[in-house]
Amino acid sequence: MNTTMSQQFLSWAEFKVANALHLAGVVLVALLLNRLLRLTTNLIIKPAGSAARSAQLREQQTRTLAAVAYSTGSKLVWAAALLMALPEFGINVTPVAAIAGLASLALGFGAQNTVRDIISGFTIVMEDQFIVGDTIQFGTIVGRVEHLTLRRTVLRDLSGGLVTISNGELRVVCNLNRDWSQAFVDVGLAAEYPIEKALAAFETAAGGLRADPVWAPALVDGPRVLGVQSYERTGCTVRLQVRTAPMRQDEVARELRRRIQMEFQKQSIPLVDVQRVEWKAGAGPGD
Repeated sequence: MNTTMSQQFLSWAEFKVANALHLAGVVLVALLLNRLLRLTTNLIIKPAGSAARSAQLREQQTRTLAAVAYSTGSKLVWAAALLMALPEFGINVTPVAAIAGLASLALGFGAQNTVRDIISGFTIVMEDQFIVGDTIQFGTIVGRVEHLTLRRTVLRDLSGGLVTISNGELRVVCNLNRDWSQAFVDVGLAAEYPIEKALAAFETAAGGLRADPVWAPALVDGPRVLGVQSYERTGCTVRLQVRTAPMRQDEVARELRRRIQMEFQKQSIPLVDVQRVEWKAGAGPGD
């Protein structure tokens, strides 16, 4: 009898040791996967290369993205580890896994738009499409980005209202804050006035703006006189172009109009019309 009890004890002891070793292996693998996940998500972070606010904001956004990715991945790893460990305690995980699968399927169908928004948010941050503080255009909406999460983007539009847009809807976005902006100024000249004298007056006004140290930081290229844009029976239209620092095209265009008018008045040139007709953001001066 003592021999039987001894054999049963040894069998029970061996079983517990085997289970303990298996559990230890599961925990070790989970820890290693979490460590690997941490190293991988850290690659998402883009350290700020300067003290500029835009660079700091990009770093903050990528750190937030890395933290969300690590948190989500870590939860999945430990959930899988738990399912692998439950059988060692005599718990059948098949029903649990089936219920979890059905719940995930139902959640996936019900949260398709949310998942799409989050994936789009990851893309926006990873591709550095825009950051908080940028002015963007989405369809007919133009506004400054006030808040950006993985699910939504909040804009302050030109009238001061807050516009909330799901990231999944932001398929075509124009960033008006990158690299440079551009303005065109059209001036109508009377048909009877000599065009060469008018062009010389344009060059004088444009040169004065370029040489002004107050306005120089706002200029990227120009202003330059492109020449005659169109002809009409009553005269012609001359176009000027100027590239400016991001979002400064309006104030530069206004100052250019003022200088043109002053130069025309000085030389007694009849001024028919001056207006800004177009502006846009670009990728660089060479494009």
